[in-house]
Amino acid sequence: MKKLLLVIALFSANAFATPVNINTADAKTIAASLAGVGIKKAEAIVADRTKNGAFKSVDDLKRVSGIGDKTVATNKADILLADPAAKSAPAAPATPAAPAAKAAPATPATPAAPAAKK
Repeated sequence: MKKLLLVIALFSANAFATPVNINTADAKTIAASLAGVGIKKAEAIVADRTKNGAFKSVDDLKRVSGIGDKTVATNKADILLADPAAKSAPAAPATPAAPAAKAAPATPATPAAPAAKK
């Protein structure tokens, strides 16, 4: 019975994992978000990022000691390299339109001719 509970606990912990940006998150957040990554491996991820710069691909995580193919494959869906909001932001604001040309002054209307009397 204890083995069954342990297996259920292990799978349920990752079932509710939240995606994590490995380029900005602290070690505690990384450890809480990725299956098979404890605080020591998470600290190694942060140290590698500090020393070598941002991770450009998920596979770059493999350069961290203790992170291999299996860990990357297990967590691939939860590993972000940028914040989702940054991707949906417009690249650059639209340039404003040139000011409209001034309209020519209106010409006064010619009065209508008086109606003929009978």
